[in-house]
Amino acid sequence: MFLRFAFALILILPFSTMAQAGPEQSFKIFRELNSETPPANIAVSQQGRIFMSTHLAYGPELKVVELLANGEHRKYPDTEFFPPINGVLGAIVDKHDIFWFLDTIWGKDGMGRVIGWDINKNELHKIFYIARPIVNDAYILNDMAVDRDNDAIYISETAAETTSALLVLDIKTGLVRRVLNGSFATVPEDKDLVIDDKVVTMQGNKARVGVNPITIDVNNEWVYFAPMSSESLYRVKTEDLNDASLAASELEKRVERYSSRPKGDGITIDADNNVYVSDLENNAIGVIDADRNYRILHQDNSVLSWVEGFANAGGKRIIATANKLHRSPAFMNDKPTPNEFYIVEFKSIGEATKGR
Repeated sequence: MFLRFAFALILILPFSTMAQAGPEQSFKIFRELNSETPPANIAVSQQGRIFMSTHLAYGPELKVVELLANGEHRKYPDTEFFPPINGVLGAIVDKHDIFWFLDTIWGKDGMGRVIGWDINKNELHKIFYIARPIVNDAYILNDMAVDRDNDAIYISETAAETTSALLVLDIKTGLVRRVLNGSFATVPEDKDLVIDDKVVTMQGNKARVGVNPITIDVNNEWVYFAPMSSESLYRVKTEDLNDASLAASELEKRVERYSSRPKGDGITIDADNNVYVSDLENNAIGVIDADRNYRILHQDNSVLSWVEGFANAGGKRIIATANKLHRSPAFMNDKPTPNEFYIVEFKSIGEATKGR
C-alpha cells in the first residue's frame, strides 16, 4: 500500500537557520531531509551519535539510518536480518548505549520484533519476538520507553480502535505482557483531527488512532502516554506496570489522567518533569509544565507539519522530526506526495536527560 521513491541526498542546513516562535527562543532547523529518508523517530546516544527510523508510510528502502556529522547518512545496523526489517517506528538509545528499535511485520504470520543493537561493539545485543496472542491482525509496535532500572521496555501498541494497549517487555526473560487493552487511556477519543483546515482521514475513514506517544521520567518512576486521537495525557507508575499480579481492572484504576494536551504524536520529558508534545492541529511543539499547564513553544505551518518523534540530546537540547504524515499515502493520499522533511532542535526548560 505504500509508495517507493527515488533516492536523493540528505541536505544539512547551517545551525544559523532559524524559525520564529513567539516569546520562546526560536528553534533551529538541524537537517532537511527528502524522500530517501522520511523521518519517523530519532534517538541520541550518550556520546551524541544520532540514529533515526524512516517512516514506513512513505515506503523508503532504508529502514534505520545513522545521521553522520558531515550531513550524510548510512544504513544502520549495516547487517541483514531475516526476515528483512519491514517497518520501524520507535527508536531509543538507552543509558548503556543499546539502540532499541521496533519492527512491525504484517501478514498472515504477523510478527513484531524488538531489536537491541550494541552501538559500541557494533553487534546484536538482544532480539525479542512478539507474536500472537500478544498481537493480532491490527497492530503496530509504535513507540516505546526504556527503563533499565527495572529492565523493562514499555511499548505503545497501536491496534484497532477498541484494542489498543501497552506491552510490557521484561528484558531479562523476554516475557511480554499485554496491559490496558481497550482501556480509556489507550483507545482513541471520538474527535476529528483537523490539520490545515482539513479533517484527516485514513483509507477514507476519519482518523481515530489509539495509544502512540509514550515516555518515561528520568527517575524511571512514571510512564506517560496517550492515544494520538486524544486530548488527555495519562501516566502510570512503573512499579504497577511491572506488577504481573495486578488484575487488569486494578491496573486501570491506577492510571492517572495527568493533564489536558493537544492531539499529537511524539512526546518526551526533561529532568524537571516538563513534558514536550507534538501539537498536530497547530503545526507546533508544545510543553506541559510541572504545574500541568499546556502552552505552545514553537509554531511553524511549514517546518513543524506533523512533528512525530523527539529525542533528548543532553544539556538543554531536544531534537524532533517533522514528516507531514497526514499528506502521506497512508492518510490523505495527497498528490504530489511531500518531499521536504525536517529535523529541528530547540532548547528545553530543564535538563534534557538522554535515553528518552
